Amino acid sequence: MTSQIRLVIIDDNSFLIKAIEEKLSFFDDLLVKYTANNGENLLKKLDADKHVDVLLMDIDMPKMNGIEATRQVKIKYPQLKIIMLTVFDNDENIFNAIKAGADGYLLKEVNPSDLYNGIIETLNGGAAMNPSIALKTLKLLRNPVDFSSNEKKEDINLTTREIDVLEQLAKGLSYTVISENLFISPSTVRKHIENIYKKLQVHNKLEAVEKAKNNNII
Repeated sequence: MTSQIRLVIIDDNSFLIKAIEEKLSFFDDLLVKYTANNGENLLKKLDADKHVDVLLMDIDMPKMNGIEATRQVKIKYPQLKIIMLTVFDNDENIFNAIKAGADGYLLKEVNPSDLYNGIIETLNGGAAMNPSIALKTLKLLRNPVDFSSNEKKEDINLTTREIDVLEQLAKGLSYTVISENLFISPSTVRKHIENIYKKLQVHNKLEAVEKAKNNNII
């Protein structure tokens, strides 16, 4: 490894890329070599320059999401370390990311020092994880869920963004706070919630949260 740790940030939101770069800028031994806005874009850039150490990978991206991109990268470049850096902390994403080969899983709200320590820990053979993610991972190990079985979910097909809105809703957050947390407008939050109610066939927040929990969606 060179004196500087070479990083790639993969995210379809340029504002969030800048926010991550700002967190990394506190540390002289970290270098963002380049960025990519989806999995396909990343693979093209890696083909041109694979001399990097750590990938900070978002999950919800167009063309090729972060979980599929992780799977592809680990096949072609198994030596590269991949840390999922995402707003999604639902069980299925954690399970699928780890199964795809992710070396760590952090939430975007992570502070600069914890992000730095997570990168170092991962390079040293550890697994960077937020405490909440570690707890969910332990829960999945103790009580395995067959996510390939869609028996319970076959009539409930929420998008990853809708699941994220629903998880925020379950915490009792207002539309305004949810919009700030997810970097979307309040009207977009309302639209997602309308779609959630329609897909879950419910009429209010309490019913939506209860049904989602009963079906292991959140």
